[in-house]
Amino acid sequence: MVDLEVVVPAYNEAARIGPTLSRLKEYFGAKPYTWRVTVVSDGSTDGTNQIVKEFVLANPEFALIDSQPNRGKGFVVRKGMLAAQAKHVLFSDADLAAPIEEIEKLLPMMAEFPIAIGSRPLKDSKLEVRQPLYREMLGRASNKLIQLLGVRGIQDTQCGFKLFRNDVAHDVFGRCKLNGFSFDFEALMVARDLGYEIAEVPIRWAHQEGSKVVLWRDAPKALFDLVKLRLMGKDKRTSPNIAP
Repeated sequence: MVDLEVVVPAYNEAARIGPTLSRLKEYFGAKPYTWRVTVVSDGSTDGTNQIVKEFVLANPEFALIDSQPNRGKGFVVRKGMLAAQAKHVLFSDADLAAPIEEIEKLLPMMAEFPIAIGSRPLKDSKLEVRQPLYREMLGRASNKLIQLLGVRGIQDTQCGFKLFRNDVAHDVFGRCKLNGFSFDFEALMVARDLGYEIAEVPIRWAHQEGSKVVLWRDAPKALFDLVKLRLMGKDKRTSPNIAP
C-alpha cells in the first residue's frame, strides 16, 4: 500500500493545474515514502482534463478521475477520498494556498490522531498573503457559527488541507452527503459524531486569486446546510450515503 495519496479537486483549473502538478512531483519525488496524486475533475470544460492526461502519461504516480457532469466540490472530494488506497489521504486545493511542504506538519500527528487539518487562525500559523478583508471577516463570522452549531473547538473548518488515515477517510466520507462547499464542515461534524479526534495544526498559507466560491450565492447556502445538518441529528448525519 502506498504511504500517502493526495486528492486534488479541480474545476476549470487549466491556468494553474500544470504548475501545481509539477510542484507536487518535485516535492514528493525527493521524499523517502511512497506516494501518488489523484486529480478529480469536476466536469471541467476548459482544458484541465487534457493537461492532466498529458501529465499522467509521463508520470505514473499521477492519475485523473474525470467526474461528469459538474456536481460540486464536495462530490469530487468525496469521490477521490473514497477511491484512495494509500495509508494516509490528503485533500489539497489545486491552488496550493497551503504549500505542499506543510504536509510534514500534519503527518507526525497521525501517530496520535486519525485526522489532522491545517488551520489558519492559530497563533503559530503564518498568513503570507491574506484574503481580501471582506472575505476574511465573513470567514471569521462563518467559523463562529460553525463552532456554535457544528464543530465546537475547531477554529478553521474550511481550510483546503486535510489529512485522514485511510480507514477513517472511508468511514467519514462514506457517510457525507453534501456536494457543495459545505462538505468541509460536514466531514468534520460526521467525524466528531463517530468519535474521531481531530488535530488542528498551524500552517503557512497564502491567498490565491481565482476562488470558485461566490459569496452572495454560497454563503447563504452554507448557512442553510449548517442548520440542516444540526437539525437532522447524529443518527441521520452518520447514516451511510447511498446516493450515486
